[in-house]
Amino acid sequence: MGLFDLEEQFAFYGAYHSNPVNIVLHMIFVWPIAFTLMVLLYFTPPLFIHPQFDFWGLNFLILNYGFLFAVIYGAYYVILDKKAGSFAAFLCFSCWLGSSALAHRLGFSSAWKVVLASQILCWTGQFIGHGVFEKRAPALFDNLAQAFLMAPFFVLLEGLQSAFGYEPNPGFHARVQAKVDAEIKAWKDSKLKKTS
Repeated sequence: MGLFDLEEQFAFYGAYHSNPVNIVLHMIFVWPIAFTLMVLLYFTPPLFIHPQFDFWGLNFLILNYGFLFAVIYGAYYVILDKKAGSFAAFLCFSCWLGSSALAHRLGFSSAWKVVLASQILCWTGQFIGHGVFEKRAPALFDNLAQAFLMAPFFVLLEGLQSAFGYEPNPGFHARVQAKVDAEIKAWKDSKLKKTS
């Protein structure tokens, strides 16, 4: 599977997220996981000698690993699809801004508690989605890096497709759905062979 092949990436992730309730749970919980991770990353060492800058009075912004996280994820999403990827990059940058403001306001002694509670709630919600509704282990058990990298973009594309019929290119959704259906069938067949 090519790292920059959106169709393959989306089909892989979609094969683990075909149940509508599970998809909605992921839409609710994936971006808060990324946001609260960035809250924690606010307290990492700066990447540059003069990392703090005053941008429109936002003097709490630090070019640290949270910023790097936002840049890498945003750039990757733009490479995958310019339109939706640009919106995703905007969301990543907004998460960095918001998480920096929250972390600066809370301080580490309170922020880690908020992050922990949030992460527990969000991960529990997603695992319930997989265990109760999808009845399949999460994608992260088969490809950890791919699951973490694609999750925010997957739920964004799902939302854009559901709400507006958005497709990165004509026929994208039909081709991906065919691959997802084939992957789910192969998974069910292999599961059936293991039980018999």
